[in-house]
Amino acid sequence: MWSPDRKSAVFQIRGDLVLWTPKGVRHLTDTQERESSPQWSADGKTLYFQRGGNAFAQNLESGAIKQLTDIRRGSAPHDREPEGQRKYIVDEQKELFEFIRSGRYKQQPWNRERQEDSTRPKPFYPGENKSVGGMEVSPDGKFVLMTVFEQARNAKHVSLPLWITDDGYIRTYNGRTYVGDAEGSSRAAILEVATGNVTFVGDSVGGKEKNVSAVAISSTSTHALLQVTTDDDEYRYWVAVDLPSLAERVVAQDHDSAWVGFPGPTMPNRGGFLEDGETVWFGSERSGWAHLYTVPATGGEATPVTSGQWEVLDANLSPDGKTWYITANKENFAEVHFYTVPARGGTITKVTDPVGRQDATVSPDGKWLAISHSVSNHPPELYVQENRPGRPMRKITESTTEEWRRGPWIKPEIVMIPARDGVQVPARLFRPTANVAPEGQRPAVIFVHGAGYLQDVHNWWSSYFREYMFDHLLASKGYTVIDIDYRGSAGHGRDWRTAIYRHMGGKDLDDEVDGAKWLVREMGVDSTRIGIYGGSYGGFMTLMAMFTAPGIFKAGAALRPVTDWAYYNDAYTSAILNDPQEDSTAYHVSSPIFHAEGLQGHLLICHGLVDDNVLFYDTARLTQRLIELGKTDWSVQFYPVERHGFTEVSSWQDEYRRILELFEANLK
Repeated sequence: MWSPDRKSAVFQIRGDLVLWTPKGVRHLTDTQERESSPQWSADGKTLYFQRGGNAFAQNLESGAIKQLTDIRRGSAPHDREPEGQRKYIVDEQKELFEFIRSGRYKQQPWNRERQEDSTRPKPFYPGENKSVGGMEVSPDGKFVLMTVFEQARNAKHVSLPLWITDDGYIRTYNGRTYVGDAEGSSRAAILEVATGNVTFVGDSVGGKEKNVSAVAISSTSTHALLQVTTDDDEYRYWVAVDLPSLAERVVAQDHDSAWVGFPGPTMPNRGGFLEDGETVWFGSERSGWAHLYTVPATGGEATPVTSGQWEVLDANLSPDGKTWYITANKENFAEVHFYTVPARGGTITKVTDPVGRQDATVSPDGKWLAISHSVSNHPPELYVQENRPGRPMRKITESTTEEWRRGPWIKPEIVMIPARDGVQVPARLFRPTANVAPEGQRPAVIFVHGAGYLQDVHNWWSSYFREYMFDHLLASKGYTVIDIDYRGSAGHGRDWRTAIYRHMGGKDLDDEVDGAKWLVREMGVDSTRIGIYGGSYGGFMTLMAMFTAPGIFKAGAALRPVTDWAYYNDAYTSAILNDPQEDSTAYHVSSPIFHAEGLQGHLLICHGLVDDNVLFYDTARLTQRLIELGKTDWSVQFYPVERHGFTEVSSWQDEYRRILELFEANLK
């Protein structure tokens, strides 16, 4: 982290803090504990950091370290009610002695509470089952903004077995909870360093059921920023808190009848202050697209910094606070570039040019860019470019082998498939390169990407690179392959994102079915020779396709699939389907296990036995359901040592061999 004058920087190396200046390197800490989260004071003379769950300040001239907070576990001793024999003794002392009842005992010089070191900060006990995180010290060192997390009470965690162990005995460990079970909560608090007093803030905003999170403190130490989200995921509030008065006001509010933003590292979840310390910035989809906005910390109308039918994917202020460095898909959904725009809005300048994706980091002096750049058929490499439009990019790394680069690679085409509701749905098309059957007799496969809110139709290297290469293999064997950014995928705005609200496997599956019909109509594919496969959400979609779209898909491979959304996690599922006890209809229409009687075609299910994301329990329950329904032409392959994302090469090879055999046996 660079100092306010950009002349020195502090780094965390192996749990210690190191200061770099033009004169050399200086170790600030050398302890067994881990120091983290360094922050500079406004004048650059003090460094704030965290150690052991507390905030500290180090004077960089003298090297002296002062503890700013004393956060302890549990409840304060006097808040803990004694029980049993100890309660009897305490009650007896109060009954017998006026000296105890009057409180004079606590005023005696030998009393432990009177012997606390007055130079130490006042202890703060967050309470039972509570912890403190997300601490930020104000630049003037007078306040600490923090989030207090409370663990869920009475939540039931899944017990997960480990099947292959070194001693030959099955072991178990606790996994996650199910959606709708008790969830943890959070509150924001401000600690005054001089007194140790802690005040919870933001509690009056947004009703009872909500989470309050600490976001940032302004560079002028005059305001703190909080984010309040309601438990129904429909409202998000940005709250400014004045320092030192602690007066609060809502400066911005977003509402979505489906759910606001999305749980993940996207712009709608971010906010902070401009350099003046009096202007709040935040990300929002209020226009239907993810963009930047500013609003006075004292309240007023929000002003868009960026706008249009495109999305800001990431944003950071320049060191002087005058310019936004943004990553966005402004040109089209298939390209991601680096742009600059004035802090309060204005002309947007495109800095990078090459086709594909550019994720840039700006040098401290603002003159150079370190760029992670990739294209469809080459993974990301590091490039350097002057931070000026149109300047050439100079390649620094090459991570692939010459043999790998020789391919043979297909450059997939991006096509637009008309959906039944008139929407144009983007897809990547891999044309067959060998053994091409006559028109009307060609086999085809549709790959369905996972994660739900993820983009896979673009001109950069896919995060599903194994499947991307497998699609090349299929094309080399005569298959036409398409990969669709169905409704619910990222990169296409709010309406696209929320089209699956209360019905996963609805419009998103319609897009896959319409894609299959497009293959028959436009690509000479035989309607009786179409397969489908995908993992995680893609596995769920494969099951829904095989169960609810009769006659469309001859064969399907569902990998680590969700079979019943009531058994998935809360953070993802409750936003889209609400809680199962409150909206059972949404869960029934969206869960494949309720549609298993519709199975047609040949189905392969592959799942890791120690998957702690989509539990193998999903596949076990679906297996029993298929057995009881008397269904045939389906099989399950389990992988004893694999979690959600496989790690063993042999497992990947076995899985994709089985998928290929499934398609070769049933589609040709």
